[in-house]
Amino acid sequence: MTGTIELTTERLLLRRYRLDDALVLYEEFGCDPQMYEYSGWNPYASYDMAVNTVQDFINSYNDPHFYGWAIEFQEQLIGTIGAYDYDPVKNQIETGFSIARNSWGNGFASESLICVLRYLAGQEDIETVTAWCAADNTGSMKTMQKAGMKQTAIEKDALEVNGKKFDKLIFQYSSH
Repeated sequence: MTGTIELTTERLLLRRYRLDDALVLYEEFGCDPQMYEYSGWNPYASYDMAVNTVQDFINSYNDPHFYGWAIEFQEQLIGTIGAYDYDPVKNQIETGFSIARNSWGNGFASESLICVLRYLAGQEDIETVTAWCAADNTGSMKTMQKAGMKQTAIEKDALEVNGKKFDKLIFQYSSH
């Protein structure tokens, strides 16, 4: 396995994180409650948390099972995508993505997800890629469907964010 390499699409550059990404991630992701409305996970909630998160990503690039990309459009950081929790027994990994709200509706999430799925399945020979979203998160659901992922399960009330419960939709992409 190779891990995180630079990937490109027609419009996007998927590159390794740089420390100067922390400010944008804090301002565009950490300070916007809509960015973590359905996950409750906000590794960019403060500038220091953003710096630490990006530094952890940078420190992980020597691991061939670490996949973490900053997504750029026209030299601007607009999102993140990664894959984690590789299971060598099942040859399976989970992916997640996030696009800054001011870039929603442009197809950037599905374009980057398609690119990463092709890389993980084609070049890294990972057989199964999974992902999930809250049932109310129609944007993420449509992104996964557009990228060729199929919904395989629903976990009732499996997500609780700020006291609100959501059904968790499980998606899968298989290289076979």
